[in-house]
Amino acid sequence: MLRTSFPFILSILFSLGMLAQNNAISKAEKLTYTASYNMSGILTDIAQVTMETNEVKTSKSTLLRLKCTAVTYSKWDNFFKIRDLYESYVNPNTLTPYLYNRDVNEGSYFKNMKYTFSNNTVKSVMKKKKDYIENKTLTIHTGTKDIVSTLYYMRLTDFKKISVGTQKTFTILFDNEEIKGSFTYLGKETITTAIGKKECYKLAIGTSEANVLQGKNNNLLWLTADENKIIVYGKFKIPVGTGELKIKSASGLKN
Repeated sequence: MLRTSFPFILSILFSLGMLAQNNAISKAEKLTYTASYNMSGILTDIAQVTMETNEVKTSKSTLLRLKCTAVTYSKWDNFFKIRDLYESYVNPNTLTPYLYNRDVNEGSYFKNMKYTFSNNTVKSVMKKKKDYIENKTLTIHTGTKDIVSTLYYMRLTDFKKISVGTQKTFTILFDNEEIKGSFTYLGKETITTAIGKKECYKLAIGTSEANVLQGKNNNLLWLTADENKIIVYGKFKIPVGTGELKIKSASGLKN
């Protein structure tokens, strides 16, 4: 159940173009969220999701590390313990990914995926348990990104230049497959959050994958209508139920 919901939270986030420059994301940003799931008709807080950035220097360049974690609250660990890590190392200006790492630890389930990007080629290494390793070389389309880098890249979009009702498409590499999706810009809406009342850009998310999202306009995101464009609220409906993502705190913002 939860294994489906957290990747969904990430996969609904997307890239919107190839020429945007990073004017929204700092090298020391930290966003904390509460993930809730509808259990027996009651929306229940089950996990904390944290998104943070930091600068990483290598022998050849300086990269921006984009890190996302999901951890169940302690009272739910006996029911279904989650300790998930998703991270991407990207160009700090364009957010083009170079390396991607995903560690999924949920109950007795473990999976690790690593991607190394080089133009339209990706070297993929997948591990399941201790005795299984799969190596593949994948060919991807121009603009395809991993989940985490698309999550941040969406914030480089200039929503002031698109009209209400505009639909955009995107592509994400997940589990060695390119997933097609789209969003529709629904306009601005002011909502109350834990970090104050925020005017937001409201987006409806869709995908061609029937086993991921359910219904029309049931999957929504609210991004602050300022230069940071951080996600402050999300609603989703997937085959196993519905849930929400609500911001708790934000620090180290660029603007």
